[in-house]
Amino acid sequence: MLTMNHVLACTAFVFAVLLQFIYRRYTRISVQHVPGPRSASFLLGNLREIYHRPAAEIDFEWQAEYGDVVRYKAAFGEDRLLISDPKVLHYILQTSGYRFSKPSEANEMTRITVGNGILTADASDHKRHRKVLLPGFGGPQSRAFWPIFSGFAAQLTSKWKDMIVGSSNQEVVIDIPRWTSRAMLDAIGEAAFDYQFGAMDNKETPLSAAYFTLLAKIYGSSNIAIFMQNLWAYFPPSWLPILSEFTPGMSLDHAKYTEKVATDVASKLIQTKMEELSHGEGNNDVVSLLVKANISENENTKLSDGELYSQMRTIMFAGHDTTASTLSWTLLELARHPEIQQRLREEIRAKKQDLSGRELGIRDLESMPYFQAVVKESLRYHPVAPSIPRQADRDDILPLWKPITLTTGEVLHELPIPKGQRFTLSLAGYNRNKDIFGEDAHVFNPDRWLSTLPKISVNVGVYQNLLTFGGGLRACIGFRFALIGFQAFLVELVSTYEFALTEEAKRIRRELHAVMVPFIEGQTDQEAHLPLKVSFALSGPDKSISGSIGSNYIM
Repeated sequence: MLTMNHVLACTAFVFAVLLQFIYRRYTRISVQHVPGPRSASFLLGNLREIYHRPAAEIDFEWQAEYGDVVRYKAAFGEDRLLISDPKVLHYILQTSGYRFSKPSEANEMTRITVGNGILTADASDHKRHRKVLLPGFGGPQSRAFWPIFSGFAAQLTSKWKDMIVGSSNQEVVIDIPRWTSRAMLDAIGEAAFDYQFGAMDNKETPLSAAYFTLLAKIYGSSNIAIFMQNLWAYFPPSWLPILSEFTPGMSLDHAKYTEKVATDVASKLIQTKMEELSHGEGNNDVVSLLVKANISENENTKLSDGELYSQMRTIMFAGHDTTASTLSWTLLELARHPEIQQRLREEIRAKKQDLSGRELGIRDLESMPYFQAVVKESLRYHPVAPSIPRQADRDDILPLWKPITLTTGEVLHELPIPKGQRFTLSLAGYNRNKDIFGEDAHVFNPDRWLSTLPKISVNVGVYQNLLTFGGGLRACIGFRFALIGFQAFLVELVSTYEFALTEEAKRIRRELHAVMVPFIEGQTDQEAHLPLKVSFALSGPDKSISGSIGSNYIM
């Protein structure tokens, strides 16, 4: 029961927070004159527009209206900056090293999802985590997993074949994310952990069942959830694990269950790998390489058991969910653009004919220009992490690629920013920047990669100057691993099947649940859906699809 002393203490705390906010606002360096949209409310600012609109849609609107540096309002009128300027992005992600950290509230959401691993570590801890993880994700190591990914892609193809053969009209409607997520989880299980999830066979292990619904049950988008999560920014980071337990609009029961199940699996796997290594045995899966690298470190730089468990949870989540979502978005674009789909299929089949019976390998894909163009365009057009948060750890000056005109009329070629300034780095906005990717940047067009793109003086991302995998010291460590898995499934599915839109697929919106997933406009459930018509791809560009889909909707 609350006493008067409790009420007075809470009131005093809130008053102190407001005084601190007012003092900081009117005494520090200010970005209030950077152009941007009007605030919708004092309590939520522009946050409702960001969270309630389709993912990155508001980024594109503000970028078109205000430019590549946009000021918007967060809770309590706080000024934040939305960045798609390549020079600023290069400075924050690469030049500055670790001087722009992840905000504490963003780190808390990551901790809830995957634990305290490389995604939550900063500075020296991040270097330590990265050093241990790198041996498992280098170029040669990632390429060695091609047969595993290719094998699971073939298994998925076989499953769909059985469905189509059993249908009345040689066509079924398949809910793509359900299957891509299961297949990628199985592939990641074997490649990364030497572990059998059995997700495609509907074995529903506790771990696979937990991961399928994790994000939908954690990430709330109600106004109260948005407000409370942003309120975390005003509390010490050490308080957040307690505050998150009592935040309205969030349910952490499933996250706790997933943590327990994942930790149990991780601890058993690591113990097995350590025993194998002690006997001079062991495979080349990612966890074996990770454990081996950790054993070779001195005591001061080794990862603890808890950190190792969190790394495995991170790989499970990031490795399968992001790649599965990228594959789903790519199949949607191919269904929207049958001419692109057919051209891609013809190149794949021509390459297979040239192999004279030899199995298609990763080097063969690298010699297929249109296939690579489709891969790059899909990663550009649908970055599954459309934005990342950062904050300035000190007063600084941002170099601008283009000058900005303040609301006062002053023109700036550099932008002073205060310590604590929060940013949303718009990876999606950068990937659609017309000065970099052409006037048709908002069009899905693989041919842009077969011509000469505009030259810019900064190189931002780790892959094809895209920011889909981030950039700099905190870029995605497993991007090569993800690319190989994505390509293995794409080449197998497109060479075998034809994908076409359903009426529901015409109403797909991009929804952000930690990663960007497809949702059907108007549906209220919290799971990703993308129903596409799937049939055998016949030779020639004139194949027509007809007949009722009826009961052939495969969930």
